[in-house]
Amino acid sequence: MTGDTVLGIGDLARLTGVPVRTIRFYCDEGILDPPRSTGGHRRFDRDAVERLETVRRLRGLGLGLAVIADVLAGRRSLADVVAAERAALDVSLAELSWRRASLRAVEEASPAARDARLALLAAAQDGQAVRQSLTSFWSRHYLGPAPADTVEMFLSVSAPPPPADPTPAQVLAYAEMAVLTSDPSLRHRLAGRARVPDERALHDGVGQACALARPLVQAGRPPEPGPALDVFVAAYAAVWGARDTPAFRRALFGRTEVERDPRLRRYWRLVGTVTGEDVTVGVAQSWLLDALAA
Repeated sequence: MTGDTVLGIGDLARLTGVPVRTIRFYCDEGILDPPRSTGGHRRFDRDAVERLETVRRLRGLGLGLAVIADVLAGRRSLADVVAAERAALDVSLAELSWRRASLRAVEEASPAARDARLALLAAAQDGQAVRQSLTSFWSRHYLGPAPADTVEMFLSVSAPPPPADPTPAQVLAYAEMAVLTSDPSLRHRLAGRARVPDERALHDGVGQACALARPLVQAGRPPEPGPALDVFVAAYAAVWGARDTPAFRRALFGRTEVERDPRLRRYWRLVGTVTGEDVTVGVAQSWLLDALAA
């Protein structure tokens, strides 16, 4: 460095407004790496002013010194570290929102109901953990071998992600979904469900039937035979290599008994509370199962 570009630590502090003790700390942490004079004093060039300004701005965004050191050394790009920090903040905000809604759920309960509500909320202290348990439940106890896209589609409607900013009702619904799917007797019943030869074809056909049934359910129509039920039955008949006959419908009624379990009906309604859907796929399918019985 030439003499007119050399700054002492006091000069650098005055130019930048950063206290001397902070500059020393940055040097110890490797943020600044100035040479020393023969007398052992740190000497800074003019680039240190800009470097400190960059550090101050990044600290203002909440970035840690280790991350800032990586950016200044060129080991990571500013865009990457900002994106990572924002993603981490999104997770933290979601956790806080979940906790706030849980507290409100207890606050809004009557004194007589608070203990029961606390016990229920204990099953959903972490929304992401609940979703993992729901995904595991449906994957292990309901889905047979199926293509990845079929599995993804099914899980997206059966184990919806927790809302980023949930209401107390949504947190309570998620908690009850966790309780229902942890019931050993329900797991045992679903484990005995008859497997189908082609899960993709079945889910595609049932999805079409549910789409036809949804407006009927929204309109308050009672379960009844019609085009929606015909498509529903045809989907099962196709995967079993059978024809739609009264005998097949009676057999299908028996095979789908577990899917009429009251706990599953309750589950599909809770899914609607979580997602905000008027009629979930599960509710539409329950309507079709009742139409089959009728």
